[in-house]
Amino acid sequence: MDDGAQAAAAAAPTSSRFRTVCVFCGSNAGRRKVFGDAALELGRELVSGDEARGRELAVRRGIDLVYGGGSIGLMGVIAQTVHDGGCRVLGVIPRALMSVEISGESVGEVKVVSDMHERKAEMARQSEAFIALPGGYGTMEELLEMITWSQLGIHDKPVGLLNVDGYYDPLLALFDKGVTEGFINPDCMRIFVSAPTASELLTKMEQYTRLHQEVAPASSWEISELGYGKGAPAQDTS
Repeated sequence: MDDGAQAAAAAAPTSSRFRTVCVFCGSNAGRRKVFGDAALELGRELVSGDEARGRELAVRRGIDLVYGGGSIGLMGVIAQTVHDGGCRVLGVIPRALMSVEISGESVGEVKVVSDMHERKAEMARQSEAFIALPGGYGTMEELLEMITWSQLGIHDKPVGLLNVDGYYDPLLALFDKGVTEGFINPDCMRIFVSAPTASELLTKMEQYTRLHQEVAPASSWEISELGYGKGAPAQDTS
């Protein structure tokens, strides 16, 4: 997107509950084209909303992206899509993974942190909601940590699962099994929402209201020790 197009995009009316969304996703692209297509669709939905679906009376969502900082796999697809759409992209990456997950030029701003714990805390601090695309162990671990933090009362931000072509069906079935066997409280199944398409998922997340009972109020957590707070996302990425 050239400077003129970016200026026009920035001036367009925006309509979203969220200013910044964190997306967890794979540094691999997966074996099927459907996963890359889903990352592309989500990127377009974050930026353009109705406009991405070709509606004449479009209102831009204009949502900025926080992600894991890689330029390869699904990470690279969504970061490039959001960046090209004129929205801010912030990648948070541990120093040890820079040579592994960044190929060629980085996309948008990059904040280098010391380890994986700091990475997740910084991504959470900078974001107002969380979405998981298909991914491997790391993506699932990040998703489950945000669900757990919500359960514990550390945050009350929406968590969304983009269930592309049923990729997460086995995980959702495991959650159901946890409820059946008494390891997950039924109301905690309301911590997250899931949908097969980006537009449907973002609509659900915009309408999300917390319905579960947290284990402890946020005020009781030593949140500063986690490097995470409930305030507005910080703008300093130095």
